[in-house]
Amino acid sequence: MPPQTTLRQRLYTVIFEADTRAGRLFDEVLIGAILLSLLVVVLDSVESISASHKTLFSAAEWLFTLLFTAEYLARLWCAPKPWAYARSFYGVVDVLAILPTYLALFFPELHALIDVRVLRLIRVFRVFKLTHYMAEFSHLGRALRSSSRKILVFLSVVLMVVMVMGTLMYVVEGPANGYTSIPVGVYWAITTITTVGFGDITPKTDLGRALASLMMLMGWGVLAVPTGIVTAEMVGATRPTTPVTTRTRNQCMAEGLGTEDHFCRQCGSALPPYQHDPGH
Repeated sequence: MPPQTTLRQRLYTVIFEADTRAGRLFDEVLIGAILLSLLVVVLDSVESISASHKTLFSAAEWLFTLLFTAEYLARLWCAPKPWAYARSFYGVVDVLAILPTYLALFFPELHALIDVRVLRLIRVFRVFKLTHYMAEFSHLGRALRSSSRKILVFLSVVLMVVMVMGTLMYVVEGPANGYTSIPVGVYWAITTITTVGFGDITPKTDLGRALASLMMLMGWGVLAVPTGIVTAEMVGATRPTTPVTTRTRNQCMAEGLGTEDHFCRQCGSALPPYQHDPGH
């Protein structure tokens, strides 16, 4: 790694780049802290454990929150464009990870939202260089975006079907058999066509059972069609040809750039030389 001229530049390399030993160690420690903080929140939700260790859990939670706050402020300080980082995906996730603890001082019921910091574990894709998984993740994202309109049309058809079937069940079964309104009939249709089947409302007449049987058979198709749409898009999608790394464009804070990329795919600006430790 070439020498850095300022503390801010050195800190940027450590915090935002995991292809160096220092950067990898920083993110590994960070992920360990995230896992421990989640463990504290989970154990604190168990009444029998929380009653005997309330003070310990409270102190640990504030320790982790202050640690994550300091890390977030350090990221803002060393980022060339702090506002670009704050608006980035990871920037928003980092804020959501620390905000619930402070809000819980005024709204205690928001304490459970602390579990949102599990989203920060997405960084594990960068830290442990799971480039193949990151490539597949991007591949799946492109397939979902490409098939979004088809799925939306399909869901619109399903919505019309459950509306019609729910109305029919309201007419056929009526309030005497639990179908007290059209919304209740639609609720039954949704639970049936999705094969959930809570069983809290069931048809009692022969015609109602025939309609229910039809809905159950349709449920198989409902589950299969979106899967087929996304699968077809994945097969036809083009996979990335450039290896994905932990490179971060310090102007727009775009992440996951390839080793052979010379320009940022997000803002189009030129990229600095790829930095990594030999043999890493």
